[in-house]
Amino acid sequence: MASAIRFSYHRRLFLMLLSFSWTIILLSIGFQYMREKQYKSDFLSAQLQQYNRHLLETVEEGLPYEEYIAQHEKPFDNLRVSIITLSGAVVYDNMIPLDSLDNHIGRPEIAEAYRHGSAYHIGRQSASDGREYFYSATRGQRVIVRTAIPYSATLREMLSADMTFLGVMITISLVMSIIAYFTTRPLGKTIERLNRFAAKAERGEAFDEGEAFPNDELGSISKHIVRLYTRLQQTIRDRDLAHESAMREEQEKIRIKRQLTNNINHELKTPIASIQVCLETLLSGISLTEEKRQELIGRCYTHNERLRRLLADVALITRMEDGSQLIGSEPVVLNDIISEIAEELEILPEEESMQLHSNLVTPVAINGNPSLIGSIFRNLTENAIAYSGGRNIYITLIEKTEDSCAIRFEDDGTGVGEEHLPRLFERFYRIDKGRSRNMGGTGLGLAIVKHAVLFHGGNITASNRKEGGLRFDIQLKSIGTNTQQATLHHPT
Repeated sequence: MASAIRFSYHRRLFLMLLSFSWTIILLSIGFQYMREKQYKSDFLSAQLQQYNRHLLETVEEGLPYEEYIAQHEKPFDNLRVSIITLSGAVVYDNMIPLDSLDNHIGRPEIAEAYRHGSAYHIGRQSASDGREYFYSATRGQRVIVRTAIPYSATLREMLSADMTFLGVMITISLVMSIIAYFTTRPLGKTIERLNRFAAKAERGEAFDEGEAFPNDELGSISKHIVRLYTRLQQTIRDRDLAHESAMREEQEKIRIKRQLTNNINHELKTPIASIQVCLETLLSGISLTEEKRQELIGRCYTHNERLRRLLADVALITRMEDGSQLIGSEPVVLNDIISEIAEELEILPEEESMQLHSNLVTPVAINGNPSLIGSIFRNLTENAIAYSGGRNIYITLIEKTEDSCAIRFEDDGTGVGEEHLPRLFERFYRIDKGRSRNMGGTGLGLAIVKHAVLFHGGNITASNRKEGGLRFDIQLKSIGTNTQQATLHHPT
């Protein structure tokens, strides 16, 4: 319930300033009212005191004061004049019979005049006739002269405060209140927004920077605080994202290594089992023809070669993943590598050979590892020979800059189904598993290509040609300080 009726900071600040300012204003109005009333009372008493002194002189000189009172003009109408001895006895009163008047020594204005020579009293009711008067008394050597004005509407108006001043003060107060409201409003809004910001910061929530702070010192401080908090939150988010990414990458490495281990075990079973069967047959002592013995020995050699190539490919991938900083780099001329591959194709049997066409006329050199660069084009070539069914390979230089080059590798074979393209670079992924094993493939050729390209800070994509066959677009960059281990990612 207390929180439901709690005013906002702006309202509380405004009400506090309003109460403070109105208290000062009301005190000022009260002080001014009393001061003005005092001034008017002093002015009225001064007029009566002047008349009192003239009358007192007449009395002190022994002249007939009744004649003076009757003949001389009085400062006010209905002026009551009394002459009182120093002992308090009334010896003259122009309005009330003397026998009805008691001793006046106790009257406030008489007692004060007796002590100080003159005095006045405002709004005291007379004990003689019951009327209210404004009294002014003056003491002489032998008597005290007192004059009194009845408290009429005219006298009340004369002694009342000036309403114009009061109206001006109230108007000023209202204007100040309006100014205070609009002055405290931005401050209150800033404090309220900082309070909301502090609450959200405590809960670790995001804060909207769109709401503008006022263009003052407090607003500037608030903006700095919000910006610092926003940067801190962004830093925390970036740290968390980096941590999550590192964890995902670590999990992915573990998954890939586990998958690689399983795949290697699977790939090793067939050749090892075949070698074991052949050797057991040879060692069993069974009578075999020379032709059969040579066939079994040939099978052992073929499967052993397959195992050797599998282990070599696995070692190469592991070397790129775990020891990339140990792999050296040097200027590599792509023309030389492609020329060597072309010469190797020429000596293959006609049914296994393909014709290589290259437009690399001028030397194309990059800074890289010769063995890895060679493995890119040799594996692509072996893949084309084994699976494309085509007769031609086309290597085209698309672009060459100081630190990179773009090369396209194509064949004119049958291509692959579109559903296989995203998985071509996966380890041990085969489109035709039976044919791949018959051709002696390890299932790691295109995975090695992908790793080698990524090792050089580049990228490779596969697509089908409209004319038929596969197309590989390769982007190679020179090995630099920022393109080694950081750029080597696992293919997906």
